[in-house]
Amino acid sequence: MLTDVGEHLGRHARADLAGRVRIGKVPVKDNQRAMRKRGLTKHSSSRWAGAITRASEDQYKLSMRCLFDERTSLRRAIAKITRRLAVPCAERKGTVRGYPDQAERFQKQRRLRTLTARLADVEQRIEDGRPAVVVGGRRLAKIRHNLADAQLTEHEWRKRWEAERMFLTADGESGAPHGNYTISVTPDGEVSILLPEPLRHLANVPRGRYRLGCTVTFTHRREEWLDRVQENRAVRYDIRFEPQRGRWYLDASWSADTTILPTPEEIRALGERTLGVDLNADHLAACVLDPHGNPVGEPITVPLVMTGPASQRDGRLRAAIIQLLGIAKQNDCAALIVENLGFDDARATGRETMGRGKRGKSFRRTVAGIPTAKFRERLRSMAFHAGLVVIAVDPAYTSAWGGQHWQAPIQQQTTTTATRHHGATVAIGRRGLGHRIRRRPGVTARDHRIAARRATGQTVFVPRARGTTSPPRTASAPTQGGKTRLDQGDQLVLIPDLEDRSRGHRTTCPEPASSANTGQLA
Repeated sequence: MLTDVGEHLGRHARADLAGRVRIGKVPVKDNQRAMRKRGLTKHSSSRWAGAITRASEDQYKLSMRCLFDERTSLRRAIAKITRRLAVPCAERKGTVRGYPDQAERFQKQRRLRTLTARLADVEQRIEDGRPAVVVGGRRLAKIRHNLADAQLTEHEWRKRWEAERMFLTADGESGAPHGNYTISVTPDGEVSILLPEPLRHLANVPRGRYRLGCTVTFTHRREEWLDRVQENRAVRYDIRFEPQRGRWYLDASWSADTTILPTPEEIRALGERTLGVDLNADHLAACVLDPHGNPVGEPITVPLVMTGPASQRDGRLRAAIIQLLGIAKQNDCAALIVENLGFDDARATGRETMGRGKRGKSFRRTVAGIPTAKFRERLRSMAFHAGLVVIAVDPAYTSAWGGQHWQAPIQQQTTTTATRHHGATVAIGRRGLGHRIRRRPGVTARDHRIAARRATGQTVFVPRARGTTSPPRTASAPTQGGKTRLDQGDQLVLIPDLEDRSRGHRTTCPEPASSANTGQLA
């Protein structure tokens, strides 16, 4: 039954998405959603039609944002190559260096023409408002032509393809039975769905509904889900099928209430501890800081192995974040301070900025393996539910100044080995609290056996002009299971660098996404 309903709704969802793409880039009032919804209602129901048109609109907006991001990336690469081509081989003009030989210069000229052609195509798509969307996934579609390399038979690929193109998503509504009338889940785990109009004759309960013969069980955040369904508050459900396991899964998601979280100034004024975190390719370095920005206790290292399939990488990242949150709770920390790190510009230009040859290739692989955006999104969502604040600061010079000014002091108060990454955590934490990173010279002696000096000057707070923080948000986590709807995320306070030389630059809050819980159909 779920297969029949999913395939029926999937066909109409793909047709509606194609119609939305044909409409193009228009204001919201001209996207013809009401008319498309009326046309879909006679083939499903008003609630299914509303979910389909909403998903089509969200998918279209997401695809357009991807086009804008691709255009930005191509422009960065073209600008960088153009500047280097303007300099003769093996010469330098200012900070721009020419290519070492004619052979590489020729290859870069060919690449420039390729990038220019791609940019023209992307700009034309943006102008027409016609993004390319593959329902089911472009990667899975390409696997069809390489089944031997993917170790799949055509029948196995077909099952995965059809499962990805089903549509079984229902938005919740407050006041409806158990928070959702289309897909209803009772507190006992009993599931019933509203059948589309052409399939109403298959109903086994009144009002055109079909009750499943199995029940679902939620383990993660079950108490929150029970509170909502017992009070008939809105809950969104997504049903998906995994052919590899032969199982159906039910995802439940909802928006959390808006919460005003404390600012860094309030955290410092209340005398709360914070946890500075430095994200690296193979581990997370952390250090507890007091309100004055001084390290407390032992430096912390959390292993982080980001290899293997995407599902394993995501699970390892979640496990590392859970360990960080446990450390913060154990040390009575009120906030976690991280870098607002991103390699968009460097990844767009590749060899032009991150080196070439064997060493450059190794460095580029390392950068590609650092999950900067996913780490921020996961951390702020999970920290929100743990009652903690996440503060993001400018990453400029944190590793250099942390290793220079704080690695040795940390090493003096610990029996373990302190690395420059642990020094960077102190620099990150001090920047988030509003203190200077650099230690004032002549305050603390290098060797306490030779000289003893007062260490009060290094914690003096110097008021300076501060930036702005992001507005209050609700909890979020990266989208799962092909969802495209974006809900408000939880608070991520962004603090510009007090010692940044590029003053006037404003950091922006990353795009939030929706949260989800997963239950398995028993």
